Amino acid sequence: MRKLVIVALVLGLGGSARAESIGIGVFVGQPTGLDLKIGLQGRSALDIVLGATRFDEPRASYGHLQYLVLLGVARGQSVNVPLRLGIGVAIAGVTEDATAVAARVPLQLGLRFRRTPLEIYGEIAFVLQLIDDVDTDIDGGIGLRVYF
Repeated sequence: MRKLVIVALVLGLGGSARAESIGIGVFVGQPTGLDLKIGLQGRSALDIVLGATRFDEPRASYGHLQYLVLLGVARGQSVNVPLRLGIGVAIAGVTEDATAVAARVPLQLGLRFRRTPLEIYGEIAFVLQLIDDVDTDIDGGIGLRVYF
């Protein structure tokens, strides 16, 4: 898991990052965790969440890395509304002896404020668990990012 995060950071920071293209925040839902979004060239970004699958029992440590592509932006007077589609991988420590690995296809809709470096976003993701058990699921939640 640690190697996955290091590779993501190297790839993300190695690309040309633009001003206000690094966002740090929190994501609440399933999963819940700290969020790091790194803008890449063009209309793409890496999104990393580290946390827990949920707060009720049973919960497991969790992390995902996903590549997001900006499909379009609706522009308002005080807010932009980006729509992003992605693909990624999620890893969850189900028990001390078992680790689940899944493919993830997220769809994000955000509210990016023009005058402040904040974004509120919602995400829904189709999840296909591949290791430890073959299963499908839908994850989702809301997040808040501050951009630098």
